[in-house]
This record gives sequence, C-alpha cells and structure tokens, in this order.
Amino acid sequence: MENANVYEKPVTLGNILKFAIPTIAMTVFMSFYTMVDGLFVSNLIGTDALSAINLTAPVIQLVTAISTMLATGGSAVIMKKMGEQKEEEAKEDFTFLILVNVVVGMIMCTAGYLAINHIFAGMGLSEEVEGYCMEYLGRYLIFTVPILLMNNFTLYMIAGGKANLSLACSITGGILNMALDYVFIAGFGMGIGGAAVATGLGYSVTAVVGLFVFSQKKSLLHFKKPAFRFKVLVNAASNGCSEMATALVTGIVTMMFNWTMLYYVGEDGVAAVTIIMYVLMFASSLYTGYSYGVAPMISYYYGEGSRDKLKKLIGISIKVIAGICLVTIALSLMMTKPLVSVFARPDHPVYGLAVTGNRICTAALLFIGFNIFASGMFTALSNGMVSAVLAFSRSFVFMLVTMIALPMVFGVNGIWLATPAAELMAFALSVFMFVKYRKRYGYMTL
Repeated sequence: MENANVYEKPVTLGNILKFAIPTIAMTVFMSFYTMVDGLFVSNLIGTDALSAINLTAPVIQLVTAISTMLATGGSAVIMKKMGEQKEEEAKEDFTFLILVNVVVGMIMCTAGYLAINHIFAGMGLSEEVEGYCMEYLGRYLIFTVPILLMNNFTLYMIAGGKANLSLACSITGGILNMALDYVFIAGFGMGIGGAAVATGLGYSVTAVVGLFVFSQKKSLLHFKKPAFRFKVLVNAASNGCSEMATALVTGIVTMMFNWTMLYYVGEDGVAAVTIIMYVLMFASSLYTGYSYGVAPMISYYYGEGSRDKLKKLIGISIKVIAGICLVTIALSLMMTKPLVSVFARPDHPVYGLAVTGNRICTAALLFIGFNIFASGMFTALSNGMVSAVLAFSRSFVFMLVTMIALPMVFGVNGIWLATPAAELMAFALSVFMFVKYRKRYGYMTL
C-alpha cells in the first residue's frame, strides 16, 4: 500500500503539482493526436480532407463520450471507496468496469459499421469530401475497444499513483502517432485512412500498457475476480454523465458549427472551424489535465472526511486555473497567425477566416478553465447531477442559444462569438453552483 501514502502528504502547491503536472502534460500531448492528423492531412492531402476530419468528429465524440463517462465516474466511485478503506471492494468494482468497457466498445464498433453508409448522407457534401469522411471513420472504428481502454487506464493510472507512467504512455503514443502519420500518408500513400490508423495505434499504447500494469498485484489498483454489482455501474454512469454530456454535446455542437459554416461560407468555413477547434482544444487540455490530476485527491479527501485538506486543495486549484488562463490568452493572441499558417497558406481563403475566428474565440479562454474545473470537481465529489447540469448547460444549452442568435445578427463573426458568449453564461452558472454547495462540502468559506 505504499502508493496510498501519496494521499497522506500535506496539501501544498508542490504536492498538488506532482499529481497535476503529469496529467496536464498527458492531456496536452493527447490533444496533439488529432492536431497532428490535421497537420499532416492538410499539408499532404488538402483542406478538403481536413474538413472531413471535423465532419467525422461527432461520431468519434460519441465513442469518447461513453468512455469518458465510465472513466471519470468510475474513478470517482472507486477512489471514494479507497478513502473509506474499502480497498478490496474497490478493486472488484475496477475490474468489473473495465470489462464493461470492453463489451461496450465491441457493441459501438459493430453499430458504427452498420450505420456508416448513412451517417454523411444528406449533408450536401462534395463526393470527394464524403469519400474522405467514410475512409477516415471506417479505419478509426477498428480501434474502438483500445480507445475506451485508453481513456479508462489513463485515469486509473493517475488515481493509482502512476501519473508519470500515464504521461509516458501518452508521450510514446503521441510520438508513434506522429511518426506513423508521415509513414502511412507520405510513405505508403494510405491517404486519410492512414491518419486514422496512426491515431488508433497511438491510442493503443496506453491500452496495452494498462493491461500489463493492472495485472500486477503490487499496484494500488489491480485486476481481481470482479463482483458484478449493477449499482456500481449505475453510480459510475450517473456520476460521469456530466463528462459524457460534455463529450457527446461537443459532437453535436461541432455539427452545428459545420452546418452553420457550410451555410454561410462553404467547405472552407468548415476547415477554418477545424483549425480554431484545435487551438481551443489545446488550451482546454491544460485545464482538463489539471482537473484529472486533482480529481482523485478530491474524491479521496471527500471519502476520508478531511474538509481542511479539501478546502485547501480547492483554494490552490482556483489560483492555478487563473494563472493558466492568463498564459493561454497571451499565447493565443500572440501566436494566432503562426498557428493558423501551419494548417493553411496565407493566400488561402481558410487562412483569413481562421485568423479572425481565433482572435474572437480567444475571449472564451477567460472562462473555460473555471467551467471545466467546476464540473470536474462536482464529479469528484460524487455529485453527478450538479456536474451534469453544468456540463450540459455549458456545452449544449448555452451554445445552442448563442449559435442560433448571434450569426443572425453578426453573420460569420457571430459564429465565432458564440463560444465566448456561451462560456460566459456557463461561468455565471458555475459560480452560482460553487457558492451554493460550499457549506455541504466545506471547500470554501465566505
């Protein structure tokens, strides 16, 4: 039980960052997976293929949504039991939830192939872009089970005190993805399908390592004969439903962006949206990584009943989030043109659209960090309902309102303004919930 001692250390910025820095680096590196695909695809194939990656994103987000729900919800449930000293029960539940992921992955893979011929019909795409979509998604679905396992093992390695191993897996997988992108696209001429295979193999690194690591009994969490407790699955699903909603609704919002851009600008607009989403995804990964890193600590202290530790952890976290916020805004504004030029030439119509869009969307970085942390915090506190309300409102309700209303007034610029406006509305709701529940959990005094 040596690994359990990490939760007994004093709550200081240094000890928190020992948890958080590996997960921040991990999520940032994982965000490169899709970005690298976009980089190679846009430069070696063209912006039509880049648009296709974005058009397949809603389906891919469905896979991500299910795995994220089981991973974040399950991790909170299991680490709460660890804090309550129910260690053997936690390991049985851990094994059970991993088996559930395998079964769900196989079902989703099968369903994807059955529906693939109908997914892009009726979108008014050119024959070339639709062909790219079919090819990319067809290769990606092969890796559905490894992707689900990767998302789960990533969080369970962190919860089990192996954040550095999780980081190493992500870096290895990312490097493999980058190398294979070039080999498959430029070397073997596999086109956009090669980018999907490279991504899938990169994801598989964590899945394979996780199977090995969690088979060893010396790990804080490890496989043992599972207990099929349906209540555990329900608790994990309900507790992680906010993260599922975020991932799932992100896909829906992506479709809204795509349809709106197709209406106002055409396929060049979809390519510009793709570039902006890469920038926002990179910034969001910093906050997501920090939230992943501290979530097991929040769950453990909550299960242990250590209100003083919880209060100190949340207080330091808010300061860290504010610091990251200032840095990401400055970098985004300074690096707009260099970032966009990586994906599109300055003389291409996509370039101007993306530069304008990124400058406007940078305002969203004022609020994204706190919104992500607030939702993750309530998940870690086993309050899936509040977390779900925050995530669903932020990712869907507010985005739906702003996406419909603002383009009608401001045209294309209204599409870019939708994200900052939605994040501002979500920030107000997050602050309200944060203050409302402060006495129940004891993480804040006014």
